[in-house]
Amino acid sequence: MALIVQKYGGTSVGNPERIRNCARRILETQRAGNQVVAVVSAMSGVTDTLIKLAKEVSPEREPVEREMDVLLATGEQTTIALTAMAINALGGKAVSLTGAQAGISTDGVHTKARIVNITPDAVKKMLDEGNIVMLAGFQGKTASGEITTLGRGGSDLTAIAMAAAIKADLCQIYTDVDGVYTCDPRVVKSAQKIPEISYEEMLEMASSGSKVMQSRSVEFANKFGVRFEVRNSMNHNPGTIVKEESPGMESVVVRGVSLERNQAKVTIDDVADRPGISAAIFGAIATANITIDMIVQNVSFDGITDISFTLSAADLAKAETALKAVLPGLGDKAQLRTQSSIAKVSVVGIGMRSHSGVAAKMFKALADAKINIQMISTSEIKTAVIVDEAEVENAARVVHTAFGLDA
Repeated sequence: MALIVQKYGGTSVGNPERIRNCARRILETQRAGNQVVAVVSAMSGVTDTLIKLAKEVSPEREPVEREMDVLLATGEQTTIALTAMAINALGGKAVSLTGAQAGISTDGVHTKARIVNITPDAVKKMLDEGNIVMLAGFQGKTASGEITTLGRGGSDLTAIAMAAAIKADLCQIYTDVDGVYTCDPRVVKSAQKIPEISYEEMLEMASSGSKVMQSRSVEFANKFGVRFEVRNSMNHNPGTIVKEESPGMESVVVRGVSLERNQAKVTIDDVADRPGISAAIFGAIATANITIDMIVQNVSFDGITDISFTLSAADLAKAETALKAVLPGLGDKAQLRTQSSIAKVSVVGIGMRSHSGVAAKMFKALADAKINIQMISTSEIKTAVIVDEAEVENAARVVHTAFGLDA
């Protein structure tokens, strides 16, 4: 008997018929002789509707994050109850558990909590009693009992973390695509499905804008060695296996191209070039719980310099507020500038470690397409650039072709 964790995204449970489809698949898995924990997201569009409602009842100020967590957690709770009902109606035996009931403990950062521990006793007890366990993704509770949510894509993290906690034999991430592709098929029509990909490559693609998986869940899988498969809930086609790097993987120089929209750039001009300035800037950003991406500092001239960094456009207003508070201490001439409507294009591949010329080929493809590069960032297995958001799709297509990923 195998122990399997399955996760179904919002599109997969987007309406009653799709919920029944998932219920049948979950029940088939159990009837094949397996124990099953199924993690589900909120139904497609529900989270956005709840956020809209919150803003409508609190138009004068941002809703309190504690109350947002209480509100948003109801989306997944609705889905687990409905899916459990559907399984029971089909002759199965299912029980629903919230994140708190399943023993998922988090830190106290509302709307972006991190899992600190899982005590899966209740899950194991339900499984031993012959139940399919329907588990609410995206949520947990603090040590003091406060409801928290894990941020967008948090249901992936719930599934991976629970698979690690109960030592599952298999973890399957069901979504509305057949697996991980060399680029978003809606942007690059010739994108190909990748049969297998390393944790490192998947992590870089997720953090660079690939929406198939949340980056924190891939990080968690890598840390605890949770091998998982990304596949389509609407068919039985094989998906993409995400696993540890294996011999031969480096023969593929570039595994895929990612694009991330809705980015923003913050520039602080004419800051004093002295110790402690960067610490003051990024300390304020960290205190505001804002995640940043690329950082560029210009060469100092006459004792002043410029510092730029990118972040999600959704965090731009919060970043401006945090930085205005420390701006007077950054130098007499320091000024804050922001820019939205930018996007990021990245090429990823562990083969980049042992092959030269990747950046040059990417930059030439963009130059030939007359696409201007605003910022550049590199790592051992990734090269990323910032471009105007209006040009991001064309940029992804020309880079995808340049690296021979179309065929």
